[in-house]
Amino acid sequence: MSEAEQTETGNEYPHRYNALMAQKLEGKWQDYWEREETFHAPNPGEEGFDPARPKKFIMDMFPYPSGVGLHVGHPLGYIATDIYARYQRMQGCNVLHPMGYDAFGLPAEQYAIQTGQ
Repeated sequence: MSEAEQTETGNEYPHRYNALMAQKLEGKWQDYWEREETFHAPNPGEEGFDPARPKKFIMDMFPYPSGVGLHVGHPLGYIATDIYARYQRMQGCNVLHPMGYDAFGLPAEQYAIQTGQ
């Protein structure tokens, strides 16, 4: 393997996944998604909006304000509705999937009092 290949991949095995490779792959696909408007959902009044398409309103519960920071349970409740909303959008529906947050519950307040934050 050439020295240039080693420098580009960051290790001597170019087929192994590393941070540099991840950054390149992520950038490539983000550019593609933006260029192709893969995740664009037209709003009323925008070109491409069709009011005759079926409408879906998918509600989600905001993450519980535990007061000690984020944990695996916070995104866990959102994953299923996110998948369903994206699927419905791919099926041609006009989807509204709002997300609300509440960071002012009693556990959060108590944590702030205890830590001075």
